[in-house]
Parts: sequence; structure tokens; C-alpha cells
Amino acid sequence: MMIRIKHILKLIVTPVIQKQWYSDLLIVIPRVLCGLWLTAMFGADKFGMPWTADSQNLSLFEVSAWFPEDVASYGGIFAMFPVFFAWMGAFSEAVGGLLLLLGLKTRIASFLIMCTMLVAIFMQKWDQGLWGMLPALGFLWVALYNLILGSGRFGLDYLISKKLK
Repeated sequence: MMIRIKHILKLIVTPVIQKQWYSDLLIVIPRVLCGLWLTAMFGADKFGMPWTADSQNLSLFEVSAWFPEDVASYGGIFAMFPVFFAWMGAFSEAVGGLLLLLGLKTRIASFLIMCTMLVAIFMQKWDQGLWGMLPALGFLWVALYNLILGSGRFGLDYLISKKLK
């Protein structure tokens, strides 16, 4: 059982390493930028983080009051559990963005970010046309890329994967 868990953990954590270091450097740039923007701008406006502006009046890990109402307007299951989905969406942007920035648990963070961006695209941005969807689409593609490749050699996952061997 422990061997199986360790094997699964290795699969999730171990990034795909490119042959040349500069190829991994090209992978890190969009990962770091998107992680920074998600956690510092998009997530911090909805979710209390240490760097959330004081004007937001949010405690640590608290969701903005307006966000569950916004999520409930999507209808269906979102209307049934708006606080849960608002917390998950805000968490995936703020904390998932931080994890993406650091290259830590990159694939897990990427999956959460992908789910959030798909909801944003189809439930919130769809009627705004392509220009309105572009930020969410950009984050979606970077998350998809990092879900497949992991953090590359310039992330904490790479250091952890070396210790797991």
C-alpha cells in the first residue's frame, strides 16, 4: 500500500524535464507570471491572503461577501452550494496561483485552476465574447500545459522529486 502511494505521489510531483535547461526556462516564465497574477490580483480580490489589500476587509482564507452571490447566479448545483463553490474558486485562484508560482504541487494546482477557469468561461464570461474570455482562456491554457508537464526543473516539485528517488 505504501509503495503504491509513493508511486502515485511520484507521478503527480515529478515534472517532465526538457533536454536543455533553457527549454525549462521557457516553461517557467508563463507558469510564474500566471501564478503571480492569479494569486496577487484575481485571487486576492476574492480571498483573504496575507497580501490582500486592507480595503477588501477580508480575514485570512475568507471569501468576499459578493462572490457566493455571483456564483449562485450561475444556477444549478452552483445555486445549491454557492459558498462551497465560491470558496473553491477563490482558493484555486489565490492558493493555486501561489502553488503554480512556486512550482509546488503544480499538477494539483493546475487541475484546480483549470476547473475554475472552465466555470468562469462557460458560466460567467461566455456572453462577453472572446475578448471577455481571454484572461480565463490564458490561465486555462497555462494550467493545462502545467498539468501535463509539471513545473519543469525550475520549481519546488523538481527538488521534491529528486528527494523521492
